[in-house]
Amino acid sequence: MSLSQNGEKTDRKMMERRNMGGRNIAVATLSMILGLFLIHVSGDNSRVGKFSAAPYHDQMRQLQAFKASLIGRQSVSGSPISPSSSPLQEAIGPRVYHVTNYGADPTGKSDSTEALNKAIADAFQVPSEGFLMEGITNLGGPQINLEGGNYLISKPLQLVAAGAGNLMIHGGTLRASDDFPVDGYLIDLSPNSWASSTEEEIREGSSLKLNLQLTSSSSSYNYEYITLRDLMLDSNYRAGGISVINSLRTSIDNCYIAHFSTNGILVQGGHETYIRNSFLGQHITAGGDAGERNYTGTAINLMGNDNAVTDVVIFSAAIGIMASGQANTFSGVHCYNKATSFGGTGIYLKLPGLTQTRIVNSYLDYTGIVAEDPVQLHISSSFILGDAFILLKSINGVANGVTIVDNMFSGSNKGVDIVQLEGPFTQIDQVVVDRNSAKGMNIKATVARGSVEGNSSSWTVDFNPVLLFPNLIKHVQYSLSSSRGSSFPSHALRNVSENQVVIESDLAVPANVFVTVDHA
Repeated sequence: MSLSQNGEKTDRKMMERRNMGGRNIAVATLSMILGLFLIHVSGDNSRVGKFSAAPYHDQMRQLQAFKASLIGRQSVSGSPISPSSSPLQEAIGPRVYHVTNYGADPTGKSDSTEALNKAIADAFQVPSEGFLMEGITNLGGPQINLEGGNYLISKPLQLVAAGAGNLMIHGGTLRASDDFPVDGYLIDLSPNSWASSTEEEIREGSSLKLNLQLTSSSSSYNYEYITLRDLMLDSNYRAGGISVINSLRTSIDNCYIAHFSTNGILVQGGHETYIRNSFLGQHITAGGDAGERNYTGTAINLMGNDNAVTDVVIFSAAIGIMASGQANTFSGVHCYNKATSFGGTGIYLKLPGLTQTRIVNSYLDYTGIVAEDPVQLHISSSFILGDAFILLKSINGVANGVTIVDNMFSGSNKGVDIVQLEGPFTQIDQVVVDRNSAKGMNIKATVARGSVEGNSSSWTVDFNPVLLFPNLIKHVQYSLSSSRGSSFPSHALRNVSENQVVIESDLAVPANVFVTVDHA
């Protein structure tokens, strides 16, 4: 055997011993940690030992998995283990799919649609973690991490199949290309997401075989607990931002959605889509835009029930929020999308006879609220600026269970009423408009107070400037105070019509008459 061969053999043995020694040291170190951990958990004076056994067993499994990774997964050549494939990460960490690993371009220069959809498809390749709603597979919480990149896409980002939940997409910017479908959405959570693709085509978009069967979901909902967070969506004036179709418990959090041509966010069917801490605008402006008259589109279109919009700013669109579903809640919403004087609407409630909506602590900035045949509508603690107002619009003449109280209105002394009617209302019950304050606008209410004085036997108080509904006084209280000597005139309520109240006495006396009326 030559000297060079002897040298190579010696080098290999030394490398193997070095690797074996390092591995033994790591194993010994881990064993010592494991022993200390056992003592810590089982000790009588240990605070950890006072917890239930479940966290102990979880941590034991994690340490054992880490130990197994050091012992059993080293390659034959002795190369170190890749941290990305560590069983410890698989055991305790969320599955994070970094889109640049799939070829997505974070500079936005090239199309990243295929790469992004591959990452999403891979997130579906997991054993079931049990079920959420019946028929909804729990994916276990995988995350599609956009890594702070700016990605150009030519088609919507879509989930592989209906019937899944517990997934997050977060942390970057999506921008529609110039050939993006004009009727599409950048993120499309709809049941037909992959309906036009064959199973082979979907598999080609992924590095591993799908474990989820690509069949229609047995659930009545398409998706559950999908989270879209920390995203900026630029629809390039061609499409919408986010579409959520017949899904349950969807969260849209800290998103900036701009340049949409149709809807910034569309929610159709389903339940409990929560939109919070987000900003939406067709055009990027901070107000005073010379093109405001030409704004189109709807920032948030809710065609479903039980949704909430919280702490959201809508800075440009023809309509800020369109709600055609019931039992929705809007809180902390600031709309300055398109002024009422230009034909815009801040919040439009388009569900005649079944509104069931609460608007609280919101700011309608030069744009107002419209409610068709409102039934169970509550508006309170809000600020409405710039001669904007609340309009009750008659479709079938119904207004029932409406409460508009404790709001502030501010205008420019143009004689604008704070609450207005469009069309005749014939079925009116339990409507309370009261305790609102107005500066530079006319108060309208369902409760009014007035007074008149004079030396007469008849006094008339006209409540038309204040009362909301015409000829609808249901209840009157009055008092008559006279300063005339020892006379005690007889007096009575003689007439209530056309929102006017007439008080008469049996003889003329100098008197002050105070009257309170309401539509109760």
